[in-house]
Amino acid sequence: MSQIKIAVLGGTGKEGSGLALRWAAAGYDVTLGSRELEKAQRAAAELNTMLGQDIVRGMTNRDAATQADVVVVTVPYAAHAATIESVKDVAQGKVLVDVTVPLDPQNVRRVKMPAAGSASVEAQQLLGEGVKVVAAFQNISAEHLRSRDHEIECDVLVCGNDKDAKQQVIELAQAARIQAWDAGPIENAMVVEGLTSVLINLNIKHKVKAAGIRITGVERRA
Repeated sequence: MSQIKIAVLGGTGKEGSGLALRWAAAGYDVTLGSRELEKAQRAAAELNTMLGQDIVRGMTNRDAATQADVVVVTVPYAAHAATIESVKDVAQGKVLVDVTVPLDPQNVRRVKMPAAGSASVEAQQLLGEGVKVVAAFQNISAEHLRSRDHEIECDVLVCGNDKDAKQQVIELAQAARIQAWDAGPIENAMVVEGLTSVLINLNIKHKVKAAGIRITGVERRA
C-alpha cells in the first residue's frame, strides 16, 4: 500500500471523486476536500460503500491539503483562484496537480483562457515557486473514472516544470490504470486544457459521454 497521502480538493464532484475512487482502490491514502465538511464526509462515505471498506476520509479543502503530500485541484474554474489561495500556505513544498479547465461559462464548447495563459500557469503564479504545479487529467471523462474495474483507453498529458513532480503524477495515472505522457513544460497546459472543449464538442456531436485522446506512434507501457 502506498504511503503517499492525496487530497482531492473539490472531490465531491464527478471528476474528483472518480480519481479518488481509483487511487483509493490502488491503495493510496485519499482524502476528499470540499468547502463544506458535511458534503465531503457524505461523498467519502459513498466511495467507501463502493470500495467495501472505510478508507476514504472527508475534510474541508484546507484540512485535506494540510495533511496531504500531493494536492489535486478538481474544482470548476469559477472557484479555482479562491481554492488555490485558501491552501497556498499549506501547499508549500508539495506537488499540486491542477485538473481545472477554464471553460467559457456561457458556452462550455469553448475555453476562455485567463490572462496567465492557462489555469495551471495561473495556479503556479498564485502559489509561487515553493509549490510544484503539474497539469494533468483534464481530458479524462468522469464516466471512465467511475467504472474502476477496467483500464482506461484514453491517455493523460502531463505538463509541468519539475521533472520529478511530473514523474510522480505519471505514476499516479498508472496506478489509476491510465496511460500518461510527459507533455513538456507548464506553458503547454494551455493546449491540454483547450482539448477539453474539443472533446465536449465531440461528445455533443456524436451523442456520447466519454470521448478522449490517445497518443500513437510511441511505444506504450506494457
